[in-house]
Amino acid sequence: MHRRTFLRSAMGVSLATVFAAPHAGEGAPVGPALDIEALLFDPAAPVGGNPAGDVTIVAFFDYNCGYCKASAPALTRLLKSDGKIRLVYKDWPILHKSSVTAARLAVAAKYQNRYEPAHHALMGLQGRSMNEDGMARALKRAGLDLARLNADAEKHVEPIAGLLRRNNEQAVALQLPGTPVYLVGPYKVAAALDYQGFVDVVADARRRAAER
Repeated sequence: MHRRTFLRSAMGVSLATVFAAPHAGEGAPVGPALDIEALLFDPAAPVGGNPAGDVTIVAFFDYNCGYCKASAPALTRLLKSDGKIRLVYKDWPILHKSSVTAARLAVAAKYQNRYEPAHHALMGLQGRSMNEDGMARALKRAGLDLARLNADAEKHVEPIAGLLRRNNEQAVALQLPGTPVYLVGPYKVAAALDYQGFVDVVADARRRAAER
């Protein structure tokens, strides 16, 4: 019961509230508009899990974020155990210069259809390993072709930068406080979750969908 109470408070506002935000008063700053289609279905954004899943999770993360790293195994376990989750990866490198390097390499890995192995490898790095040499070793162990990875990162520099820019614009429009943030169905969860936490919020999202 305590866990569910915590989850409900951590969910914050419904995404429907964010999408239908009231008009700003006169003189109030106006933030960027949120492109919901790009948020959920940006063709350049890597997608994991079941592409036809009944619940979509949009995950904003940074490879230097300790809370992101703590939640990553639980999210991976959820995808395997549930089978009906569509996961949209939103690389949002905001914490360190090496976060940008890692995000660019992860996105570049999709050109050899290896985004998820690259993502998991980079999420597994700790502390001093988050440097170019450490990243290269981890990516090689994960089966990435490093020569092709570097070539793709250079060849596709503009599309990669464009995706990261859109991710940042979406995060700003959603007024995200930092990483990690998980958009689960209609909920915004600005907190690190364990496996049961993910299970609970997904169950709530399905319940809300069934009530509509």
